[in-house]
Amino acid sequence: MPTQKVAPDSSRRSQSARRAILTAALDLASELGYAKLSIEGIASAAGVGKQTIYRWWPSKGALLFDAFLTLTTEGQDVGEAALPDTGDLAADLKTVLRATVEELNDPRYDLPMRALHIEVVHDPALAAAYQERLDGPLRELKKERLRAARRAGQLAEDVDLDVAVDLLFGPILNRWLQRTGPLTAEYVDQVVDTALRGLRPTPPAG
Repeated sequence: MPTQKVAPDSSRRSQSARRAILTAALDLASELGYAKLSIEGIASAAGVGKQTIYRWWPSKGALLFDAFLTLTTEGQDVGEAALPDTGDLAADLKTVLRATVEELNDPRYDLPMRALHIEVVHDPALAAAYQERLDGPLRELKKERLRAARRAGQLAEDVDLDVAVDLLFGPILNRWLQRTGPLTAEYVDQVVDTALRGLRPTPPAG
């Protein structure tokens, strides 16, 4: 009886190629820097043709964003995560920000993330995708944790949550982007403690 041939799984092959492209983009951006990163180089490292890359991504920036988002979250939906809620707001925020600092200090992600921020500034389409897929969902998670703290009486009732997020998370990103000082756990603690002093309810007079 003749052996029946099984057709190749094209979807599996496509996913394998896609993963190879994403990995190559992140690795090369970390190794060479964004200025020297090219579609040709990524295609060569991934073992695919340039047209395969252009079929899935319209630009180098869009590819790098997808690589960063896919490989650092391993396909998990960013919006499905949640910030820790132990009841201790300061401790929870310090836990999250210390993890953020560790990621920003990771040599594998430092150059790609800097490149991504530069591209977001110059590419409106990429900026919209960044807002929709990453920054927006993450901001909502942060605000939800602060809402819980406000309900528990740990934040003033009239606190603007968007401003609170900027006060807590903005200094970390600013120091990293502008290289104005070291990113350490001690700095994280100072940022959280200073911000919360202004965000907590004001004790009644007398």
